[in-house]
Amino acid sequence: MSTEPPSEPLIEEPKETPEPPAAAAVEDDPASHRFECRSCGFVYDPGEGVKKLAIPPGTPFVELDPVGFRCPVCRSRVGAFKDIGPRNKPSGFEENLNFGLGVNRLTPGQKNVLIFGGFALAFAFFLSLYSLR
Repeated sequence: MSTEPPSEPLIEEPKETPEPPAAAAVEDDPASHRFECRSCGFVYDPGEGVKKLAIPPGTPFVELDPVGFRCPVCRSRVGAFKDIGPRNKPSGFEENLNFGLGVNRLTPGQKNVLIFGGFALAFAFFLSLYSLR
């Protein structure tokens, strides 16, 4: 019989990894916000830029020349644009996001999938009625 003390198991301590920035911090960054022209509805997205005006992707709206920049659709000035927030922001007013069975927290793309998926399901159900005798 061995008189050695029991060895401790080799368990590595979890290393602390830096956490990614919170989504709220990204939403508060005005450089990532989209702006909509109130005259024609054109949406300036800094991630896309405007190829027609030679504005490269990644250019925030606040860095555009307020004198030289015009809406590429209706030629309105910078004052005609309003901030509509980042791309993945849930649609609806902030105070109304907790109502509507959680639907108000969906992004516009998720709402489109829900609506048109419902239409497709209803159409498939309607077509299945032809198989009845």
